[in-house]
Amino acid sequence: MGMTVLPARRLLLVHAHPDDESINNGATMAKYAAEGAHVTLVTCTLGEEGEVIPADLAHLTADRDDTLGSHRIGELAAAMKALGVQDHRFLGGPGRYRDSGMMGAPQNGRADCFWQADLDEAASYLVAVIREIRPQVLVAYDADGGYGHPDHIQAHRVAMRAAELAAEPVFRRDLGDPHEVRKVYWNCVPRSAVEEGFARLRAAGDQVPFPGVATADDVPGVVADAEVSAVIDGTAYADAKTAAMRAHATQIAVDVPFFALSNDLGQPLFVHEHYRLVRGEPAAEREDDLFAGVTA
Repeated sequence: MGMTVLPARRLLLVHAHPDDESINNGATMAKYAAEGAHVTLVTCTLGEEGEVIPADLAHLTADRDDTLGSHRIGELAAAMKALGVQDHRFLGGPGRYRDSGMMGAPQNGRADCFWQADLDEAASYLVAVIREIRPQVLVAYDADGGYGHPDHIQAHRVAMRAAELAAEPVFRRDLGDPHEVRKVYWNCVPRSAVEEGFARLRAAGDQVPFPGVATADDVPGVVADAEVSAVIDGTAYADAKTAAMRAHATQIAVDVPFFALSNDLGQPLFVHEHYRLVRGEPAAEREDDLFAGVTA
């Protein structure tokens, strides 16, 4: 893809597994895609070690047929169609890095898992994407990956390292011309939004369609309100986000305005999505546009 055909605004998001993008950034992705920005999603693994919610698909799991990864490729494609995102890729190609499982699991030690990947080698795959797409804005996880999952931590490391290497003139010129990402944001959720969401859950009482209710500790990336740099009002794109989350049917059960993962504990579905600016200049105390202040 040549630079001359790229839209003026270009957003890159890096996620660990299929479904992470829709939960964290679905409304943001739909908004910018609808507004004509070039939205690129890079997913680092196929999510092969995930659990499966529907009983008729339980045979896909790693301890049975071990075909969940290929199935989730299809789920991700359907989710991206719902969000209007046409550019979605797997880091190094589908299956290059395998899901590492939860922290402390035996799968962490597999030679082919993402947790064991050489950092600069993995980052080089993302450098190629950055130099091709030349995004002004990158969205990634914080250093803990939001909740300590090894693949999320590694995705953070790869994203930050790739942003550094992509701008380095002497690094791998075979991967394209150097490019500096202007703004880097980390996903987050302000504590006030979490408290309000769980208040809605409690108020729903018996109407909550799940056998249990999660807690704030189950929400990744919760921060103090003062740490939030930007909020995207995704109200107009709530249906798109909901459809994208439903597309990940092996991983997510959705009953608006709530959802549950395989633990069957209800959580609030957020249509306002929040970010911390960690590289670049803020355009306001609380931005409402990730491209704010970007002129080229």
